Amino acid sequence: MNHPAWHPVVMLLQLQAFNAAPPEQALQMLDGLYEHSPWVVRAVLGQRPFLSLAQLKYALADAVTHAEPAAQLQLLRAHPELAGKAMQSQTLTAESTNEQQRAGLNHCTPEELHTIAQRNQAYSARFGFPFILAIRGPRGLGLSKADILATFARRMHHAPAFELQEALRNVHRIAEIRLNDKLGYTPTQGHQVWDQLESLARFTDPGYAESGQLTVTYLTPAHLACARQIAADMHACGCDDVLTDAVGNVVGRYHGTHHGTAHDQPLLLTGSHFDTVRNAGKYDGRLGIYVPLACIGALAQAKQRLPFGIEVVAFAEEEGQRYKAAFLGSSALTGNFQPAWLEQCDAEGISMREAMQQAGLSVQDIAAIQRRAEDYLGFVEVHIEQGPVLNARNLPLGIVTSINASSRYVGEVVGMASHAGTTPMNQRHDAAMAVAEFALQLEQRAAADGDSVGTIGMWHVPNGSVNVVPGRCQFSLDLRAPTDAQRDRLVADVLQALQAICTRRGVQYTLTPSLQASAAPSAPVWQKRWEQAVSGMGIPVHRLPSGAGHDAMQMHTLLPQAMLFVRGQNSGISHNPLESSTSDDIQLAIDAFATLLHQLASAPHPT
Repeated sequence: MNHPAWHPVVMLLQLQAFNAAPPEQALQMLDGLYEHSPWVVRAVLGQRPFLSLAQLKYALADAVTHAEPAAQLQLLRAHPELAGKAMQSQTLTAESTNEQQRAGLNHCTPEELHTIAQRNQAYSARFGFPFILAIRGPRGLGLSKADILATFARRMHHAPAFELQEALRNVHRIAEIRLNDKLGYTPTQGHQVWDQLESLARFTDPGYAESGQLTVTYLTPAHLACARQIAADMHACGCDDVLTDAVGNVVGRYHGTHHGTAHDQPLLLTGSHFDTVRNAGKYDGRLGIYVPLACIGALAQAKQRLPFGIEVVAFAEEEGQRYKAAFLGSSALTGNFQPAWLEQCDAEGISMREAMQQAGLSVQDIAAIQRRAEDYLGFVEVHIEQGPVLNARNLPLGIVTSINASSRYVGEVVGMASHAGTTPMNQRHDAAMAVAEFALQLEQRAAADGDSVGTIGMWHVPNGSVNVVPGRCQFSLDLRAPTDAQRDRLVADVLQALQAICTRRGVQYTLTPSLQASAAPSAPVWQKRWEQAVSGMGIPVHRLPSGAGHDAMQMHTLLPQAMLFVRGQNSGISHNPLESSTSDDIQLAIDAFATLLHQLASAPHPT
């Protein structure tokens, strides 16, 4: 395990030179990193030596985070407008000139220049600083003018405090790319995985492809095309065995040192799902397939075998979009696949059984793909965070402590419909207002826990009218917390509040459970491995629960599991076309996964 690919820290000679240089020389080495703001680099010189490029990047961002608001604002105002007067007069810094040229902003039509000028003026008037966007984008290649204009329009609607932070995050991304250039660093594997995820997104269901939206639901032609591409990528990276199982999971195995002998070794199980929600992002699930494949590719290229095998599973279904059977792919591996699911029908009346048969899957073989715990070391999953926590903290990676327990309900409040003009306020039995009051109490109660969440995602007044006091209000209720006990306390308090509100308002309610899922705490020894991998790169270890469900939640019923989160861009938004990650952050996830493999290979008795 002495191949350079397995070292968790990117050690560049230029970084070593920066660490050793006198302060003024070090400052000169990174001149232009933050636009006309050398104070940012100066603020971190006393923290040298930096263990890694990632540690230096975090320190720079952290220096800005802890700067006075006036200094932050000065930093933002030091940036030039996009395609503005500085570009036209050729007075941009060399770095800004390079970036704006890569995006083609030096070749705008008069109409494009007019549009950008109008938006620059409107943005500056609203926020007090110029519009700042890392126009070289998540891959470093440069955003299109259409993407830039769309982002411009979208961010105009942000609240000022939020947009200030979003502008600073773009400043840090600009600085990250500039720092890569200055120190000669290329996240090669991160670029490769980013490209593979972009390529996989070309497959999408009919009705969505026409509008450029990504939607891949279970066993559609787009889903089957994804499976074929993933299988091809598994072969290409060096997996020894690749197959599609009875529910459509694509499975790749990279053998250990003693495969096929009397001393055959256990496997490390990893992976995530490749189906999507409707109008999805490109990273949810799929990132967790291609990060471990990148590590297998490095092993295969170096002709290295480990004292255990690696099994990567691209789970065929996790989202529950076509059929109401979420975690279908991982449930089959844990023995929790429900035969009754086979008789469910989709919106077109096609049963799951029929869909499987049409796809060439063997329904009778589903029970046979259940895994045995004794054959595996454990399960690990890499996943985009799907939330704003890491993004807000300028952290590329986070350690998942637990996947939240959840309880979901479908509810209805029934009051009395009456004339909106003639019914006095103190004599109303308004069903919608009862739900509104309940929603506010739900918000307060969930916030009191700190890491509990409560959501009313659907709210409907049947046959509502502008001049009628609502007599009925239908709603959904989603409650989540890191532990079952905390979730149960939240549920009890919330239901008690609903009952009290309805009694006081003279309305009735019904609440029907629709889902109950137990928490899946990370196995301490596996969580520790992720923590050591992240801290070994000089990145602060941040622990957080996962509010979303994942395949690891299902695998938890069979094997010890732990997850690594990767920062998302655009404030961490997910289940949305704006979902994104940078090739730099993906590279760090690959490095962390490689380190975890190194830890297991070095352990006398890995468990």
